[in-house]
Amino acid sequence: MRIYTDEIINAICLNMADRRGVKPTDVEVQLSWEEEYGYTAEVWVSGRSQYIIEANILEAIEQYMLKQYDRRVFRSNITLDADEEFWAEITD
Repeated sequence: MRIYTDEIINAICLNMADRRGVKPTDVEVQLSWEEEYGYTAEVWVSGRSQYIIEANILEAIEQYMLKQYDRRVFRSNITLDADEEFWAEITD
């Protein structure tokens, strides 16, 4: 299974909203990939910015898959990739 940029962003928004006690619509996310840092995301919650690392993105995808698809997946089964668009490849 593969999920793309929009669903990855939704996963992060839901995860951060849950952690911060805000609505998912109060969270903004911008994904990026840098050679030095790998996959990261800049997240704005209530006007405050923070960066999250790949481990946090994978955690958000794990929870998203469980809540939205009723599928239990582990980080070792998720591979992030990007070209013109970001995606996560999820294997069983």
